[in-house]
Amino acid sequence: MAGILERYRKFYDFGDDFPIISLEEGNTPLIPAKKVADAVMQKSGKKGIRVFLKFEGLNPTGSFKDRGMTYAVSQAVAQGHTHIICASTGNTSAAAAAYGARAGLKTLIILPGGKVALGKLSQAILYGASIVEIDGNFDQALDIVRDLGATGKVCIVNSINPYRLQGQKTGAFEVCDALGEAPDDLYIPVGNAGNITAYWIGFKEYADKDITRKRPRMNGYEAEGSAAIVLKRKIEKPETLATAIRIGNPASWQAAEAARDESGGRIDSVTDDEIVAAYQFLAANEGVFCEPSSAASVAGLLKASELDQVKDNATIVCVLTGNGLKDPDSAIKFGNPERAQLPADSAQVAEFFKL
Repeated sequence: MAGILERYRKFYDFGDDFPIISLEEGNTPLIPAKKVADAVMQKSGKKGIRVFLKFEGLNPTGSFKDRGMTYAVSQAVAQGHTHIICASTGNTSAAAAAYGARAGLKTLIILPGGKVALGKLSQAILYGASIVEIDGNFDQALDIVRDLGATGKVCIVNSINPYRLQGQKTGAFEVCDALGEAPDDLYIPVGNAGNITAYWIGFKEYADKDITRKRPRMNGYEAEGSAAIVLKRKIEKPETLATAIRIGNPASWQAAEAARDESGGRIDSVTDDEIVAAYQFLAANEGVFCEPSSAASVAGLLKASELDQVKDNATIVCVLTGNGLKDPDSAIKFGNPERAQLPADSAQVAEFFKL
């Protein structure tokens, strides 16, 4: 299966000689989630709800960032850059480092010190990136990246790079291709707000080309401790266990609001407790292991169900942006396994398992 730029080439205007840097990203599954749907119907009293999980954790580096990075890095190569740079809460750094390595470019990464999940940091390290951890948050890291990008010596591959969003829009294409139509509602985590923006671009393009007959309502959910869009103000010190969306000044703020308003959707927030509950529910009931930040979409849907914001017979897609293996510490912390250390004795093991 070809990567997204090859598969959806007709939606781009680059020529045949464009240097596509790909790890065959995309083509991630749209998983039916009957137990989530049952929970939604129970909470809301509505009927005929269908829920699907767009599991972006099965991209090559384990997150949706690969969709944007294939285009951003390809464009960097086309423009003759030798260095790419990004600020990151983790997933962007992993994707940038992987695609940079693939392209033979030097990848420079600026991280908020002590705020990046181990799984993501380990990826960037092994891919060979040069990494600086600052005594500051993501927004400060992005300010530094902007300053360094202005020198012309490096190519910025954060979502302020327009090619990132143009790659990420293919997630919407795949949702429509899998369903045969656009869903009624899309639920998606919001951090830097690029992904909700990109999905809306994709849904509009499919509708404009008459590939689909409708456009979904776009429902984005920030973490309560970093809910800048909801609170209508920059959060100087964002705090949430959902590290991938711990961003207090989203780069695509206005575009995300436009997606919300044009689609008739909403941008709201969910608490860390609600995120953890959805994270646990998905793993224990649907067998889907996403990172905590990803579960904000399902947490948002469950919250909307209680607030009577879902409709009968709706087809709903929740985007799960990253793989649970990105953040093993959270899995250990919030998991509730039955575990024991016992002698190598069948009788004692059988007793523990109540066999």
